[in-house]
Amino acid sequence: MEQPGRTALITGAGRGIGRAVALALARDGVRLALAGRHHDTLDAVAAEVAHVLPDGPFVVEMDVADPDSIDAGVKRLDAVFGHVDILVNNAGIAESAPLSRTDLDLWNRHLAVNATGAFLLTRAILPGMLERRWGRVVNVASTAALAGFPYVAAYVASKHALLGLTRAVAAETAGTGVTVNAICPGFVATDLVWTSARRIAERTGKPFEEAVATLARFNASGRLVEPAAVATAVLDFAAEAAAGRTGEALVIE
Repeated sequence: MEQPGRTALITGAGRGIGRAVALALARDGVRLALAGRHHDTLDAVAAEVAHVLPDGPFVVEMDVADPDSIDAGVKRLDAVFGHVDILVNNAGIAESAPLSRTDLDLWNRHLAVNATGAFLLTRAILPGMLERRWGRVVNVASTAALAGFPYVAAYVASKHALLGLTRAVAAETAGTGVTVNAICPGFVATDLVWTSARRIAERTGKPFEEAVATLARFNASGRLVEPAAVATAVLDFAAEAAAGRTGEALVIE
């Protein structure tokens, strides 16, 4: 269902899931703010969105691991849009290492990007949603938020933290017109998976395609999840009809 007049902020919007979400929301008539660290990739997505939305999206450089960058980005958004109705916390990183080689920098980096950034943005934008008694927060987590996987302790811990944040804020805002949900995809056909497959190929000597297939087999479907499937789930959670859905962890694999 179209939602003209609504405004959405998408982090990690320059590629993969973020790009798919931007295009899906644009087709629903939602005004967009695309956030990320790299202006060139954001501009490329903005050009695609402009074919759907006549006014095009607003592009804001934002590093979700940097609180000052988040503060500056939110102030720019307030000046341009005045408010955000739909927040999609999609930015994320995934690096692998055995626990013995997981140093504090790697650990802190995952928590900062995958959990703390979502916390800071939600904390900044939630008061306006509560004041208007309408808002949608959608956090892109992972099946790693629900189970453990070897060699990615920092990633798993950070995604568990993101899901915990989702459930806590959902409980806090129940009945206010604001919903907070998480999407937990398995392995998705994005750069993160291609990077993981290359690392597997380098370590094992397997062909890249075989490494990709190995990752795909972790999904219940035996195939990689397409970014468009995650975008469809975001649309479902952002819809007017989803007012009664909050605190969910929707698995897609």
